[in-house]
Amino acid sequence: MQKTFFLMIVETITSIIVLFLITKIMGRKQISQLNIFDFIIGITIGNIAAEMAVNKEVSLLDGVVAMAIYAAFSVLVSILTTKSIKARRFFTGTPIIIIQDGKLLESGLKKIRFDINDLLEECRSNGYFDLSQIEYAIMEANGRISFLPKSKYVPLTPDDMKIKTSYKGLTTNLVIDGKIMQDNLKEIGKNEKWLLTRLKNNGYELIDDILLVTCDTDEKITIFEKNAGLKAKKVLE
Repeated sequence: MQKTFFLMIVETITSIIVLFLITKIMGRKQISQLNIFDFIIGITIGNIAAEMAVNKEVSLLDGVVAMAIYAAFSVLVSILTTKSIKARRFFTGTPIIIIQDGKLLESGLKKIRFDINDLLEECRSNGYFDLSQIEYAIMEANGRISFLPKSKYVPLTPDDMKIKTSYKGLTTNLVIDGKIMQDNLKEIGKNEKWLLTRLKNNGYELIDDILLVTCDTDEKITIFEKNAGLKAKKVLE
């Protein structure tokens, strides 16, 4: 006997609620930096939730209990890894060096199952378009790669140059996709008239032509206009 449409809706909504609660219990790590163990637990719980909604042989209670067991095991492992270095290494793994002293390590690439193109992509994503600028590259246990540039390529900071700096807070998004963020304007003590005047002074009469507008703590606005017709250059391998 197939599940009725109403029962499917009820079980789908229930699975979503249970997933949300379980994720809150398991912590933000499940939605940010996943290691191998967290990844396995996450996709398994998601699969159970999907089965609850569409598989007639999986009851609502069985599905909830199964997800709760996986979540409890994940929490238990998290507690264990905070108390034991050996358990941490076993469940989450250890960092692997890919670039050392400016030299590519083939052994490191093989361990992480990366080819040269994969590495180049990661380098570009982190702002390095020239590998000769990198001293060390290390893949962390969560799959992200950390880079240490060579000393001569490290940007100078105001502290290096003994320059005093003023406070810089978060920038505020005032326009997103051609829509004015009224709450954000109120948060910085401004109104729509002030924004439109600033935009007009910068040569923008129509808000619809703007993709994004940001404002820093010095009230300096940065405007990104819509340019759907702009063609991107081809990236060479």
